[in-house]
Amino acid sequence: MLFLLLGIVLLHIAALVLLFVSTIVSTWVETSGSSADLWLNCSTTNGGSHCDPANTSEWIQAVQATMILSIIFSVISLFLFFCQLFTLQKGGRFFFTGIFQILASLFVMSGATIYTLKNADWVPESASYGYAYILAWVAFPLALISGCIYVILRKRE
Repeated sequence: MLFLLLGIVLLHIAALVLLFVSTIVSTWVETSGSSADLWLNCSTTNGGSHCDPANTSEWIQAVQATMILSIIFSVISLFLFFCQLFTLQKGGRFFFTGIFQILASLFVMSGATIYTLKNADWVPESASYGYAYILAWVAFPLALISGCIYVILRKRE
């Protein structure tokens, strides 16, 4: 049981780290001389770098909000897990922890989906998705799997 708990905590922390990195790092979209993320659009010209604030349209703000909400729900879920680990009765399930983690996965999926659908309107054809965008999509199944495991998991002595 100890190894199972350790494994699920490590899976949760891995998903949380991926959520932090994908939200903070500035490479959701890359071209040869520029990169864009949820917060800044940076370009490199003549050896110098120049960054402007990200687009202020509603869709980018929705992506920002859903990514931040996914981090918040995942942190709350981890906190709830440790609280339930010490207060839950034998045979009890980690429902609240699982629900919050599943909500975190749904928020990151929503944010990445909105970004996927809307970035075609303003990103040139030559651009490619950056690693932060890919990390957001990788964080989605990890958070969903850990949330489902929390819901199924029963506490034993």
